[in-house]
Amino acid sequence: MARALYIHWPFCLAKCPYCDFNSHVRASVDVDLWRKALLADMRHEAELAGGETLSSIFFGGGTPSLMPPALVAALLDEAQRLWGFAEGIEITLEANPSSVEADRFAGIAAAGVNRASLGLQALDDATLRFLGRLHNVAESLDALTIAQRVFARVSFDLIYARPEQTLGQWRDELTRALAFGTTHMSLYQLTIEPGTRFESMVRRGEFTPLDDDAAADLFAFTQEAMRGAGLPAYEISNHARPGEESRHNLTYWRYHDYAGIGPGAHGRRGGLATTRHKKPENWLAAIERNGHGTQEERALGANEQASEALLMGLRLAEGVDLAALAARFGFAPEALVDPDAVERCRKLGLLRQSGSRIAITPEGMGVLDAVLGEIVAAALVAA
Repeated sequence: MARALYIHWPFCLAKCPYCDFNSHVRASVDVDLWRKALLADMRHEAELAGGETLSSIFFGGGTPSLMPPALVAALLDEAQRLWGFAEGIEITLEANPSSVEADRFAGIAAAGVNRASLGLQALDDATLRFLGRLHNVAESLDALTIAQRVFARVSFDLIYARPEQTLGQWRDELTRALAFGTTHMSLYQLTIEPGTRFESMVRRGEFTPLDDDAAADLFAFTQEAMRGAGLPAYEISNHARPGEESRHNLTYWRYHDYAGIGPGAHGRRGGLATTRHKKPENWLAAIERNGHGTQEERALGANEQASEALLMGLRLAEGVDLAALAARFGFAPEALVDPDAVERCRKLGLLRQSGSRIAITPEGMGVLDAVLGEIVAAALVAA
């Protein structure tokens, strides 16, 4: 089976107020030092997880589009030398749609990246300022045009269910977004994450998040509109034309192994959960000290792996095959889920079942956490 590789670039020009990702603002970055460190981390991981070609590579962040194209090329050349590339490998890089980064797109594509994921986030300037974005709509649309010209595949993100956003406003914005013609879109409801600036602002009463009922209405509309446009949800927040799904993210949701390098990167390797040091300076110190940035390698028990695989797989429209999952982790299928709860959710139209495969319906996706809490076997969760 082919393997996926995640490469984390932790730097941003500014920290967005909604973001709880491992991103950091630094006055300067020693690119040569980071090239050597990332290559060392990659070589260490390949020594432990070699023997399989790479099916996908994902540069995430942070803001990987701030990386010099020569650094991207060096990392891809080394990944190919260490693992080899499967035919048709998907190589994605997350990018901010600013004019500074768009100028790098051609060089990044020439380095081997064939898929770009752009953080447009909104299509009006007032909302972009509220979200702490450094680009405006004109810049982002120029960047999207360049990306569609130089990359084989392009996706972009939008954030909806924003404070006071109405269904009509979101309908107009989504209609405009669909007109750009990309074959993949990631549409996320605004979530107030712990530890973010938005959490502090809400606590101080500076704004009020959209209420749950209004957000649920926007979610239901989004699912219907995207199905009608030929980009159905293949995962709760990700929409694509058939065949244009993110192969890298499917690796996570289908619970296959993947290598993760760079600060804070997670991985899965033969029943081990791997974690890198999160703070850039601590990760660099670990590279200097040990030759790699690993902070922890933790063995996962069968119960924990089965629970993770269920919780990830049921985010997908395709669902999970309980018989295959049970065989993989050494369980009886009925030990993975509560059969009575599955039947209750099926009768309520929240879940469908065909043979040993179960999947959450579009109606069930709107209350996914509640459905998962009902059906996943208590013994797995407790473990």
